[in-house]
Amino acid sequence: MEIYQKQSFKDSFKIYLDIRMIRILLLGVISGFPWVLIGSSLSLWLKEEGLSRSTIGWAGLIFAVYAFNYLWAPLIDRIRIPWLTNKVGHRRGWIIVMQLVILLSLLCWNLVDPTANLALVITVGLIIAIASATQDITVDALRIEQIGKDEGKSMQAGAAMAVVGWWTGYKLGGVIALNAAEYFQNAGFENYWQLTFLILGIVIIACNIGLMFVHEGQPTERQEAQRRTDEMIQSKLGSSNFATKSAAWISGTIAGPIISFFKKNGFKIALGILGFVFLFKIGEAFLGRMSIVFYKEIGFSKGDIAIYSKGLGWITTVVFTLLGGLFAIRSGVIKAMFVSGILMASTNLLFSALAWTGKSEWLFAVAVIFDDMAAAFATVAFVAFISMLVDRTYTATQYALLASIGTAGRTTLAASSGAMVDWLNGDWGIFFVITAVMVIPSLIFLYMIKNNIKLSEK
Repeated sequence: MEIYQKQSFKDSFKIYLDIRMIRILLLGVISGFPWVLIGSSLSLWLKEEGLSRSTIGWAGLIFAVYAFNYLWAPLIDRIRIPWLTNKVGHRRGWIIVMQLVILLSLLCWNLVDPTANLALVITVGLIIAIASATQDITVDALRIEQIGKDEGKSMQAGAAMAVVGWWTGYKLGGVIALNAAEYFQNAGFENYWQLTFLILGIVIIACNIGLMFVHEGQPTERQEAQRRTDEMIQSKLGSSNFATKSAAWISGTIAGPIISFFKKNGFKIALGILGFVFLFKIGEAFLGRMSIVFYKEIGFSKGDIAIYSKGLGWITTVVFTLLGGLFAIRSGVIKAMFVSGILMASTNLLFSALAWTGKSEWLFAVAVIFDDMAAAFATVAFVAFISMLVDRTYTATQYALLASIGTAGRTTLAASSGAMVDWLNGDWGIFFVITAVMVIPSLIFLYMIKNNIKLSEK
């Protein structure tokens, strides 16, 4: 009889020392950095130029493109960048082009006065958002393809490193942007934000240099599988000519990833997966959308929120993201999903306790720390889960589609969070109890399909 010896904690942690994890960390940094440009940097630039809060708020609509990047993800899987693809690889070629678009956009911002050309500033911001969202598609595909198909534990560790990398790129980029802007402002430069964008452009160049250390092979399997799909569709169309070949290519590009997903999992299991992905983080989204409002109404200052929610939150997110990855490695991603779902529900109840007891700094700190811990666990498990589901023939498209379905669930349903609080007559305690209950439907979906999901846990 074969005796199974459970892997030690030390052996599990060694997975993070794999050189591929460093590459995935770098990819996460590349993915997170552009959010600094169209988030805090753009908002502060417009604010300090005297533009209104409503104008700044509407400018934030450019983030909507991230929820729809799956629409052009099939093109990322199929179209090869001339010359660059042969030189640096399919995925890296796309990332370099998008980084170049972002760099040119920063140079454009360097020449623009937002008070005189607000429309141009927002248009350039939209271009950055589209390039960044397109880059995210490619970064996620390249991250997944760093790991072998049957290396489930490495995939889970890679998910943790990707999340840490994203937050590092976002936070580190913010530190560079704010310090550079303050330095140039104190030095007496009127166009200090424009000069700051040049510094951020240097960061983009550094990211491209770092990208060259991320390995990418020249896989022929993906192209061959895509070609077979095209031929199958063309055979259904009858005669072989330019029109049918074009129709087969377009149909294969759009329908191929969807057909592959349902064929691999079966119709019922595929629907169960989609239901779970859509619903899993609904409760967290409801809480997150209203958290700042709750903190203010209960009596916490901006300084309190900055210390507990932002400062402690960053440290907690990084630490528990890595620990969450280890838990998923040792316990399996399905168990990690159940545990993280229960943790999310439980930590939401801490906010109910805070609402019912009144302002308490120690309870606030405990609630925020445990909520960030649960969110970190859930994010790692969720990213690993959908990463292990994708077909390598359509890596970019299937991951972007699954991630977008999760985003759609959070953004659409959570938009009613404020209305729910009003409907409850401001009873925050009951509101947070409801957000805890919201995780149950997703876990029911997961329980129904857990024995039939085709994942590698090796």
